[in-house]
Amino acid sequence: METPGSQSSLHRANLERVVRAVRLAGSLTQAEIARTTGLSAATVSNIVRELKDGGTVEVTPTSAGGRRARSVSLSGDAGIVIGVDFGHTHLRVAVGNLAHQVLAEESEPLDVDASSTQGFDRAEELVNRLIAATGVDRSKIAGVGLGVPGPIDLESGSLGSSAILPGWIGTKPAEELGGRLGVPVHVDNDANLGALGEMVWGSGRGVRDLAYIKVASGVGAGLVIDGKIYRGPGGTAGEIGHITLDESGPVCRCGNRGCLETFAAARYVLPLLQSSHGTDLTMEGVVRLARDGDPGCRRVIADVGRHIGSGVANLCNLLNPSRVVLGGDLAEAGELVLGPIRESVSRYAIPSAARQLTVLPGALGGRAEVLGALALALSEMGDSTLLDGTLHSAAPAFT
Repeated sequence: METPGSQSSLHRANLERVVRAVRLAGSLTQAEIARTTGLSAATVSNIVRELKDGGTVEVTPTSAGGRRARSVSLSGDAGIVIGVDFGHTHLRVAVGNLAHQVLAEESEPLDVDASSTQGFDRAEELVNRLIAATGVDRSKIAGVGLGVPGPIDLESGSLGSSAILPGWIGTKPAEELGGRLGVPVHVDNDANLGALGEMVWGSGRGVRDLAYIKVASGVGAGLVIDGKIYRGPGGTAGEIGHITLDESGPVCRCGNRGCLETFAAARYVLPLLQSSHGTDLTMEGVVRLARDGDPGCRRVIADVGRHIGSGVANLCNLLNPSRVVLGGDLAEAGELVLGPIRESVSRYAIPSAARQLTVLPGALGGRAEVLGALALALSEMGDSTLLDGTLHSAAPAFT
């Protein structure tokens, strides 16, 4: 038995610090590990050698700053994680290993709003199919990350708003999917997962303070403060879509008037163009037409950008993020929407906060949330199981 403060317990703690740093980043050079963990270069070198000999990590030659270096990542067969993303109109599932490599991924249309039971049935089937396709040993599953398009009550684990997913009232998504799959499931809202995905794989890499703005059927924000997702005590932080822009504006589904969502979300924006462009128009179609020069679609996207910029300016004044990443279909509009966002930020944000802010489109597109679900599963798993080789050795197989 290790004594707290003993040499052996200190060594164990250092092993876990290195494994955690590599697990969260995907891969790091030994110099980056030393900076991240605060350990000396010599200590990191010895630990990496020990972990490599034990099969926990893989070391490959690389370069950093024009110099030869060694990149350290977790072993590709050390374990796998699963990401499940429920959108309002789709289900996407991905399987990845602990080295941040996606092994399989698939998406299918799904009316998630209609029935939680149908949604979980389809998710279970798709997870099973992808696991079978990869041929990975199911005992290697470290956990599942699950994204839903609504706030999660942190105390109860249930959806925090019946107005967003009425067919999911009373549902506890992590508990439901975990019971079906027999593995730990960690749940968060889609905007938070989009922020995680972009922070690990996309436009947020290397930044410790950012906001990910997702504009789809609603408007939400995932907030990263000092490198960690900020959820608030009740799990509802980031509901930027319900910032009031006009007290006399349209009634929002939340019950208030003039929320940002009523000026920017697809359900409110698309009707503005239906008389001239038809009722089958989607936000993706609006963006495509705008990029092709359609004046009506360009005007609507510019207006949406200015409204989003007002919300972003409020975020700047409150939290002073260094980067805002725009996700969802609207991000494909590029400067047609980013320009107006920056214009509003410049007008309404404190000048010092506006100067420090970079506004970028997401790099991951529609994959941001499912990759964020993988990142959530990676961040929640423990390091002891990796070091002890006990990763769910008794985990039940899927049925």
